[in-house]
Amino acid sequence: MAAPSPTMSDKQKKFYEDAHRQTKEEIKEIDSQIEDELAKVKERLAQLQEAKKAALQMHAATCMRLGVKNEFEEETE
Repeated sequence: MAAPSPTMSDKQKKFYEDAHRQTKEEIKEIDSQIEDELAKVKERLAQLQEAKKAALQMHAATCMRLGVKNEFEEETE
């Protein structure tokens, strides 16, 4: 960590302290937004995985009834 410049005026020091505080808060807010978006993505992925699972089960059943090869057989196991 770098030491503060010894030739900094009080005005400059206040400017940098304010910028430091502001950017710290901005980073925390962005981190919070990232966590919110990740939670939404994880929820949507879970929904899609459940929908795929149901579709794969239905597809496997139709293949069995029709007597055709299930091209997704590896995914249903």
